[in-house]
Amino acid sequence: MAEKIIGVGQQSNLAVIAEIIEAEIRRTYGGAKLIVARASGIEMQAQRKGFDGPFDSYQFRISADGETLAALQESAKLFPPNAAVTEEDGVFGVEFLKMAHHQEASMAAIKEISGLLLLPDVWRFQGQRFRREVLRPHRLMEAMVKFRASDLHLYPDADPVFRVDNAIRRSDLRHPLTADQITAFIKDVAPEKDWNEYLEHSQCSFRYHQVGVGFARVSAFIRGGVPHCTLRFLPEAIPSFDELQIPSEVMKKLGGLHFGLILVTGMTGSGKSTTVASLIDWINQNQARHILTIEDPIEYAQVNKKSIISQRQVGEDVESFNEAVRAALRQDPDVIFVGEMRDSDTIRSAISAAATGHLVISTLHANTASEVITRIVSFFDPIERDLVRLQLRDCVKCIICQRLVAKVKGGRVPALEFLFNDTKQIADCILSGDAQGIRAGMQQVMSESFIVEKYLVDLAKQDVISHDEAVAHAANHDTFEQMWHGNYAPPTIDSIKQR
Repeated sequence: MAEKIIGVGQQSNLAVIAEIIEAEIRRTYGGAKLIVARASGIEMQAQRKGFDGPFDSYQFRISADGETLAALQESAKLFPPNAAVTEEDGVFGVEFLKMAHHQEASMAAIKEISGLLLLPDVWRFQGQRFRREVLRPHRLMEAMVKFRASDLHLYPDADPVFRVDNAIRRSDLRHPLTADQITAFIKDVAPEKDWNEYLEHSQCSFRYHQVGVGFARVSAFIRGGVPHCTLRFLPEAIPSFDELQIPSEVMKKLGGLHFGLILVTGMTGSGKSTTVASLIDWINQNQARHILTIEDPIEYAQVNKKSIISQRQVGEDVESFNEAVRAALRQDPDVIFVGEMRDSDTIRSAISAAATGHLVISTLHANTASEVITRIVSFFDPIERDLVRLQLRDCVKCIICQRLVAKVKGGRVPALEFLFNDTKQIADCILSGDAQGIRAGMQQVMSESFIVEKYLVDLAKQDVISHDEAVAHAANHDTFEQMWHGNYAPPTIDSIKQR
């Protein structure tokens, strides 16, 4: 590790300063066998056989005036037999060896030395001889499968940390990790381009494939000068609609569309990528089409079945989402998947592709389906927003919003909301940007749409999820409770017209 600087405050014991420095090294880099520190007039080393626990030896070199040196020499007469004292050119040196055999006497001697000095506040330090054991990617990913973990976190001075059913689970699979181990792991699994990006920009994101286990979306970054790494697990086999526990007939209907815009939305970690992959895989198996995907990075590996699949990665195969979508129109696609609508240019190109006879599928971060239109429009300047809403009214076919809810018997199940642009009321509210009107229109019997509260009530009444979990994930708690008790009255069409 590079030399760091720390202020230890007003301390009266060199051993305490060593403990403070050791704790700082451990917090940021992991356990070290040797720490080296220096301050004005003092150099210190503390060493041990392992990566944690008390130090086995201390070594000090102290530059001081003649009076202080004389006092140090006098105090050395009472040092325990494990102390080796030297003096050369006005520098007092002492090394305490085999501390375990003379622990109490050695610590008392270090305290005596400290009392003769004015100990500095500011110290420069570094750790050496960190743990070098190699992190094996296959073992980490196999552990993710074993624990049914969606994510894995690696950071210094901690065992690998798993996210299981959206809860953080700490493991005791191995010894606490060091910064060197994590850096070596990132270098091992990252493509050269991404490794260079990590070195230059302190972050990178890429996909890693462990054959026979699965894929991982890897995100590596520097925080506070030390490496962190997260892995999002993706299975090799793309799950079916039934395996994902999402309505297969509704999804098949969407997969059969030939043009328009389908948006799969939700918060981070809600399973959007998996739902999209399942939909694309169904089209691939059942439709003879050309499917073009634009992703950053590519997550699920699709292979040609009944359709032709062309997967392009932003930053490797093409510069940007916007450029890829515009170029796609010249590549004879029937279905275009845009990994994420990140900016107005990408959204504009996706809408244009949907309006010109292509089926466009994309994802967006949103909490409810009814607020998606407002969120999309917010990417544009005010002067453009009316036109964008008009285009969305004409091209949006369906907006899916999902969240993952813990099941009673373990695991998680998607709670879904479907907004179909299938009634005049919904289309008019899209055009006017009326999110509440869209939500009200979703609850009319003429529409196939349904709000998430209805889905949650059905799951809770089937004992798939608990009532408390359902309430926690409802967009509107009052609406859920009224539906639960059977006294909910959906908004009327007249109330929509009056808005």
